[in-house]
Amino acid sequence: MSAKVGSKGQIVIEKPLRDALGVKTGYVAVQNLVEDHIVIHFYPPEHKASIKGILASACHKKVSAEEWPETRRGAWPAAVKAEWAETGLGSPSPKPKLQ
Repeated sequence: MSAKVGSKGQIVIEKPLRDALGVKTGYVAVQNLVEDHIVIHFYPPEHKASIKGILASACHKKVSAEEWPETRRGAWPAAVKAEWAETGLGSPSPKPKLQ
């Protein structure tokens, strides 16, 4: 594919190339001169979606601010136990007691 350079030094990156790379409006294009050609890397912009919104489908229980510390402490052991049950590894060994 080829493109003409416009009066402001701009070129259009053809749609099939943008689609293949997943480049969308708002991406940052970082250009580097490598010998006799230009290499362009594309980076997505910072997202504007909240983590709460992204994870909404995975959240099954509402937790108050007061309940949060205890819920957080129990989340990792619960996740490990569930994963071990799914993979057939059994249950995790109890923690050794420190003296």
